Amino acid sequence: MSDLQTLSQKLNYDKTFDCVQCGYCLPACPTYETMERETHSPRGRINLVKMVAEGKASVEDLQEPIEKCLGCMACTTVCPTNVQYGEILEGAMGVIDEYEAKSTSQRVTEDFLYDSFFPSSKWMNTLGHATWLYQKSGLQKVAQTFQLTKIAPLHLDQFEKVLPDLPSPKRRKEQRAKRYIRKRPATAKVAFFPGCIMDSVFYESNQKTIELLLRSGAEVVLPEAQTCCGALHAHSGKIDTSIELAKQNIEAFEEEKFDYIVNNAGGCGARLIEYHHLFEKGTRWHERALAFVAKVKDISEVLTGLDELVFNQPLNRTITYQPSCHMTNVQGVTEAPIQLIRKIPGIELKELDRPNFCCGSAGIYNIVNYEDSMDILDVKMKDVCGVNPDGIVTSNPGCLLQMKLGVEREGKSDQIDSIHLVDLLMEAEPEPAWK
Repeated sequence: MSDLQTLSQKLNYDKTFDCVQCGYCLPACPTYETMERETHSPRGRINLVKMVAEGKASVEDLQEPIEKCLGCMACTTVCPTNVQYGEILEGAMGVIDEYEAKSTSQRVTEDFLYDSFFPSSKWMNTLGHATWLYQKSGLQKVAQTFQLTKIAPLHLDQFEKVLPDLPSPKRRKEQRAKRYIRKRPATAKVAFFPGCIMDSVFYESNQKTIELLLRSGAEVVLPEAQTCCGALHAHSGKIDTSIELAKQNIEAFEEEKFDYIVNNAGGCGARLIEYHHLFEKGTRWHERALAFVAKVKDISEVLTGLDELVFNQPLNRTITYQPSCHMTNVQGVTEAPIQLIRKIPGIELKELDRPNFCCGSAGIYNIVNYEDSMDILDVKMKDVCGVNPDGIVTSNPGCLLQMKLGVEREGKSDQIDSIHLVDLLMEAEPEPAWK
């Protein structure tokens, strides 16, 4: 096989022919709207992939347009020919990662982050403990007062100021168990996938997720051998590592028989529900992945399915819902979160004009492509301000931080708060319907 044939195979060249360049994807693409360049649209990127595979353009020509893609998959929802854009995008990211010239220090840093940091619950706990110490020791106040945070790379100072208050190491240890069950016979046995960043930064939201499942009558188990979903790895072109993480998770959740594998992060859920695409059809791993995927559910789907909660506390709030792109466009979960919100007494839900327009978070996109991400966020915040809510409800940790940052940028932190769906539900004091 020639070098060009190998490259074409890695780029999923055969799948590019499904794109007929009709342009239906253009109005759906956030980067095309904000950057106004054909190369930064889905069909433009696909055409570039095709040109590279045919030897008419270089991998370097492909890099910037591909890396500026959010991966929101909005294009796939309007495509009339069912182009497998996600597979084309991941193939291109893998080729870029392979061909890109990187320094030794850059490679070492990436290897640590992707191979050791994100997949490790110990490192995630350490991140949570360190952030708690930074917040509670007074270091955060000093750093902000003297603007020391401005020396942080990648605009991390912007995200630092919108982080939630984290629990102490002692509280984390006391709260977290591996199995939760109430005396009443369980209505379902579920495995909970807490995620990496979600569990380190939004630990309390994870605990509330467990509590909501318990109040719905479920038995909840956290398999010890589970690890990172692999989404960040796949989005960065590290496909082989992503596959290994998928195998580890499949094995971990096979240890017991579960009705559902529950997550509360749109990005994680989107990766988990596509594990079967990582393996060749007909193989044993593909069959195991299909069995795994069949049980993957967002927390909102399980809560509406069990329908065992009664919300007792009226909240008397005007809120809007910012759906996760990956939850909407990949998982296909759209109605369940809205149904839950509407069950809360006193809530007035004002829908956005363009709810499915990406907020610009997209994993770590808002960190590595900060300025482009802020352009996209500005479009989203114009929509939010148009409905004038006092709260923004999200279903993904990245979206939550991004919306908090958007509110901060608009100077409305004293008027609008951003909250995860499970936190909102717990505010409404849910009780089991059988009480």
